[in-house]
Amino acid sequence: MQKYVLWYEQLGMNDVEVVGGKNASLGEMISNLSSAGVQVPGGFATTADAFNEFLETSGINEKIYQLLDVLDVDDLAALSSAGTTIRQWVIDTPFQPQFEEAIAEAYQKLADSSAGMSFAVRSSATAEDMPDASFAGQQETFLNVIGLEAVRVAIKHVFASLFNDRAISYRVHQGYSHRGVALSAGIQRMVRSDIASSGVMFTLDTESGFDDVVFITSSWGLGEMVVQGAVNPDEFYVHKPTLNANRPAVVRRNIGSKLIEMVYSTDTEHGKQVVIKDIESERAQKFSITDAEVTELAKQALVIEQHYGRPMDIEWAKDGNDGKLYIVQARPETVRSRESSNIMERYTLNESSAVLVEGRAIGGKIG
Repeated sequence: MQKYVLWYEQLGMNDVEVVGGKNASLGEMISNLSSAGVQVPGGFATTADAFNEFLETSGINEKIYQLLDVLDVDDLAALSSAGTTIRQWVIDTPFQPQFEEAIAEAYQKLADSSAGMSFAVRSSATAEDMPDASFAGQQETFLNVIGLEAVRVAIKHVFASLFNDRAISYRVHQGYSHRGVALSAGIQRMVRSDIASSGVMFTLDTESGFDDVVFITSSWGLGEMVVQGAVNPDEFYVHKPTLNANRPAVVRRNIGSKLIEMVYSTDTEHGKQVVIKDIESERAQKFSITDAEVTELAKQALVIEQHYGRPMDIEWAKDGNDGKLYIVQARPETVRSRESSNIMERYTLNESSAVLVEGRAIGGKIG
């Protein structure tokens, strides 16, 4: 079974080549940071060996790479056609029997320990979350997946997403070989943030690069709306030195418009397990987490940053049933942390013109 499936408790950052960056990081936190207050939902990961064997034993690997070897990724029509063809090959190809059995065995064990729970099925590529590149968001994530067959289908679509148009193009432009990247699927217990809130936090200010703050965003419902930039979330800044001194450390808060949220649906068909709905005005005008929860999240962020020794990009979720705050993903921050934090940029308008749009500014750059 371990050839095909590994539990998060068995994993650490030395296993990136085995289960990809996302799953290795989840295992690293469960194994090393649970005692420090970092709470990560449990689950298991399929291995890169399982993915590679699936492609090889079915014979579709050669078809895939022959098509990719001659593809001009700057020809958008050709890229779209090739990606669609390859993804359908993957979806239509059965898993090898031993892999099917390993998934079923692990799922049953996880389901038995999580009665009434649904699961998130996330992608984790062996070349993602590197300090010098960002593969974040290129592959698929499926939420509120219920039942073994639905998990199998979601894993198949996660595997196929290694060959979506954006991922194919990015690998070529970043100099990564298609053959050198494999995919792992993470099957993780869902946090009931659909009846609470969720968001993203960074252990530096993403606008200036200032690293003495934790920047936290939050909105109602499942976190995909914040991750995808589809919602204007609440924002909080927590001052690290003040937090470390055990004093009130929330130095700034902005309330976001939070017009929509993603929640569970009653449809169990693949890809339809969640739905986006409008947020009623009264709830949208309230902060989606308290200052106490902001402080608790910031403390978890500092523990994670200290462990990894670098600025981090962290996804979190609040469970509406138990009220706890969970970390569902952590990766190196790859944009501001690579720039100098000793440079201040100021912009001056040489002339004024007609106002095109009004609203709350994000950032201070022009252009």
